[in-house]
Amino acid sequence: MITMSEVSIFHLDTTGLICPEPIMLLHKSIRTAKGGDEIHLLASDPATTRDIPNFCRHLGHTLAHQETLDDGSYRYVVVKKLG
Repeated sequence: MITMSEVSIFHLDTTGLICPEPIMLLHKSIRTAKGGDEIHLLASDPATTRDIPNFCRHLGHTLAHQETLDDGSYRYVVVKKLG
């Protein structure tokens, strides 16, 4: 079992970047994270609303949170799969 004290949170700001850069940077962050770690990602590219859920589904990570902010940008919380 993972406790909150063992979980790291990574912040990734991809504002201003367009596909495929947000996904490439997310993938790089996932590679350095441990299972259960969270990546909090901020994006401005509307394609991320499709790409990030697909990335998580295909690779087995959890998309714990997705929202569109008042300024039109997007916020995601991705949890790296265990193991």
